[in-house]
Amino acid sequence: MAIAQEVLLASPVAVAVRLAELVQTVGFWGSVAVSLSRIAVGFLLAMVLGTLLAALSSRFQWVRRLLAPLVQAVKAVPVASFVILVLIWVSSANLSIVISFLMVFPLVYANVLEGIRQVDPQLLEMAQVFDLSPLARLRYLYCSQVLPYFQAASSLALGMCWKAGIAAEVIGLPSFSIGERLYDAKVYLNTPDLFAWTVVIVLISLMFERSFAKLLEQAVAKVEEMR
Repeated sequence: MAIAQEVLLASPVAVAVRLAELVQTVGFWGSVAVSLSRIAVGFLLAMVLGTLLAALSSRFQWVRRLLAPLVQAVKAVPVASFVILVLIWVSSANLSIVISFLMVFPLVYANVLEGIRQVDPQLLEMAQVFDLSPLARLRYLYCSQVLPYFQAASSLALGMCWKAGIAAEVIGLPSFSIGERLYDAKVYLNTPDLFAWTVVIVLISLMFERSFAKLLEQAVAKVEEMR
């Protein structure tokens, strides 16, 4: 109110009004669906591939040695550098998928691998003595032991992949995405739009995290029932 210049700082009322206007448009929901679907695909791919490669790395030392420098490089290189590099290889439409994948994969891989390595050796010895099948070992031993590490990786990765995916969209400017809307707001000095879309990003991030956390809690409950 003291500044009285919405170009510099939009008021909460102006942002709320603009957000109310946006949610009534088809383009708003289209942008949300496009960005959310692409980032979710990258996140799920990273979760699946990170878990599978962690299992292979725990079984074969050569796999762990081969992946170690790659995982370290992904963790160390800034997101902006990856975005620019990936833009050379893939179209802007798939950029957020790749960036979300790269942000999530090292966390899932490292946490799941550590969880597998921390499984109680006495339990593994017992499973060998009683000649449990690989499926039974996975069900009764590894799932319950590794799930806490998987949950920790998920909670860290969810917010990170969403923010990194949106940042990639701002740079790559794929059509009909939230990143494109943010860029347009910046170009046209439309500060209420900028704040309104930022509120949308925060709300979707919270919903994304809570929904996935709920699914994980249900999975943990089922594992406990199996035990």
